[in-house]
Amino acid sequence: MHIALINPPRSPHNGILTHACEEAKQFIHKKLIGPPLGLLTIAANLKDHDVSLLEMKGEYDLIPDSPPPAQMVLEFLERTKPGIVGVTFIASEFPLGLEILRTVKAFNPDIVTVAGGLHATLCPEHFRDPGVDIVCIGPGAGSFRQIVEAIEIKKSLDHIGGIIVRRGTELIATPAPTPILDPAGKDFILPDRSLLERWRSTYRVGKAPGPSTYVFTSLGCPYSCSFCSIWPQFGGRYFQREVESVIEELKGLDGYDVVRFSDANTLVNLDFARRLFDRIEEEGIKKTFIMDIRVDTAADNPELIEKLAAGGLKVVIAGFESIRQDELKRYNKQLQAEQIDKAIKIFHDNGIMLRGNYIIPPSYNDEDFRALADYAARHRVAFAGYTILTPFPGTSFYREAQADIVDQDLAKYNMFNAVTRTTLPLPEFYRKVSDLWLIRRGTDTI
Repeated sequence: MHIALINPPRSPHNGILTHACEEAKQFIHKKLIGPPLGLLTIAANLKDHDVSLLEMKGEYDLIPDSPPPAQMVLEFLERTKPGIVGVTFIASEFPLGLEILRTVKAFNPDIVTVAGGLHATLCPEHFRDPGVDIVCIGPGAGSFRQIVEAIEIKKSLDHIGGIIVRRGTELIATPAPTPILDPAGKDFILPDRSLLERWRSTYRVGKAPGPSTYVFTSLGCPYSCSFCSIWPQFGGRYFQREVESVIEELKGLDGYDVVRFSDANTLVNLDFARRLFDRIEEEGIKKTFIMDIRVDTAADNPELIEKLAAGGLKVVIAGFESIRQDELKRYNKQLQAEQIDKAIKIFHDNGIMLRGNYIIPPSYNDEDFRALADYAARHRVAFAGYTILTPFPGTSFYREAQADIVDQDLAKYNMFNAVTRTTLPLPEFYRKVSDLWLIRRGTDTI
């Protein structure tokens, strides 16, 4: 039986970009660049099966005038004739992902459709749609394989835990207990990047000479920021890979010049980070590394930042989030605003290009924007990102913000659109956010 895995296209909605002046548009994020590690992990766990991948983000990056999503999917189905189709979901890609599964069912209602990923884990109730047969909750590589094996022999799925199955018009959880997994340890599966060859050239960040890839050293997050969907995805648990596991993966990435550590926060276990970069040096691994690091961690550990910079760390993404302590407290962001100053100096002293990301509440008025602009101008970094506070479904902030949500279109839930009511008129709010992107130290790009 052929298994087809599909990574949906990006959401086309970007209110900040739409309302930006021409000068600001060159700086505003238009896309995230990187491979679908979840699908590649599922593929790796099905090495003994016939598996194909449709990387729709990569396809549109490769050929911008490619056919619309439904046509692209139909052409893929005609070529591969799958018996099972799996699609991965985040909130902003939910509408297009659901359209893909409906297209699959229209093509052949006998194809078994499986939804998984972050949004499926946090909001399985959203998948009560005739296009969806099965929903995988949590890390899906193991359960997906069990689904394939059961369908091949026409066996019931009731013995598979952690999935929800369509029964008539309802989605019902199987009676089997949800398995307890260690997806970064004994249950870790090395992603199969061989399926990416067609799109590998599109994973190029800025002016990097070659393609980049994601590598995770951990899953989950021990922090609980109210707006973040990563820690709820893993129920607040944190999973750390072994150093040698990461080293073996890095040694197999000869075709990739840039490695973006895709952890929510790479520097949780500081001893792990030290040992990892000791081994990177010992193995002579030469990469440009990109990493997410909390500013309080950097401020408290300048010697570690120096070590990472010597080992190839060239770009850091740090969540500044807010210049105001009351907002940081409301976000449950456990840091002090003054730590930002110290962290910026440490990164710059070590030649690390820093992207400091701010989150703009829709409640901001003219005075709030002036205060943030003044602060950002005094604390310039190589890259500054300004996104909109968004109530992602499945987060604690989503529950708090219910009364303020004015736009339920999940395709806009990507931090570049205001989906809760704004204090300023909406076009003015967008313009003020987009103007903030002009505050930068220079024109460096990754």
